[in-house]
Amino acid sequence: MPLAPNDVRPSFAALDDIDRAILTELAADGRLPNNALAERVGVAPSTCLARTRALRECGAIRGFHAEVDPAAVGLPLQALVSVRLAAHERAAVDAFRARSVRLPGVVSVFHVAGAEDYVLHVRAASGDALRDFVLDHLAVDPAVQHTQTSLIFEQARGMG
Repeated sequence: MPLAPNDVRPSFAALDDIDRAILTELAADGRLPNNALAERVGVAPSTCLARTRALRECGAIRGFHAEVDPAAVGLPLQALVSVRLAAHERAAVDAFRARSVRLPGVVSVFHVAGAEDYVLHVRAASGDALRDFVLDHLAVDPAVQHTQTSLIFEQARGMG
């Protein structure tokens, strides 16, 4: 699909094996000190620091975050809410994406192929709060034709 005029995606074709090794190590442990990272990928610390900065500047590293247990912040219930849109014009799709990322409790928004158009990863305080989220934010949205909610029993992260 061609990119819209304002949709700029970085090109990662110029990344070499050392850049990819840095990315792999940081994906496994984002708190890894620069000296340890440099040693693991086989370069000098100054080189490693410069490459890490360049990877941030080009968008290969989007950010760093703490992985917090949702229950610790009062949101123990997680769900994946599949959304089918009523219309598929670019403006409608873009508008839904822009709205959905700002909804309360939304962790991630995935634009997907298949019978559904989007999958929203949502955290909620309770089953009632999750129901209210779907009814108050999705069911009333004229752009939304259908939703289906799947509760997440357990989440495990991969290395990729």
